[in-house]
Amino acid sequence: MGYLSVDHYTLCCGEILLIDLLIKPVTKLLDKWIPDADTKQKIAHEIATMSERHAQEIALAQIAVNKTEAGGNWFQAGWRPATGWVCVAGFAVNFLISPLAAAFGVTIPQADTAVMLPVLMGMLGLGTMRTVERMKKDG
Repeated sequence: MGYLSVDHYTLCCGEILLIDLLIKPVTKLLDKWIPDADTKQKIAHEIATMSERHAQEIALAQIAVNKTEAGGNWFQAGWRPATGWVCVAGFAVNFLISPLAAAFGVTIPQADTAVMLPVLMGMLGLGTMRTVERMKKDG
């Protein structure tokens, strides 16, 4: 039973690219059909680097989308911060304003944290991944 090697090039949106699973078997088939060692090595290299090229193309396409979003108006560029502030406002109501108001006998409805937490954690997770990328680039 073989093992599956997963690296940062292999992961694309949380899924393992099928092409990585096919590289070794296809490379082994080259021995049967291509007698010339140089040609075989060149084709094997092309096959082996196929997934890295594909991952790079995806990353470049995402960069282009990010540039387009960042260059738009405030409504397009500001949706992430606005979403974050809405979550912060909900937490402020739940954990600061509502308890203080309750001390004076005023009841304030609670924001639904079951909806806010996944959104906020996703945004914080993406921000953390970007910070890690920057740290790796600088260091």
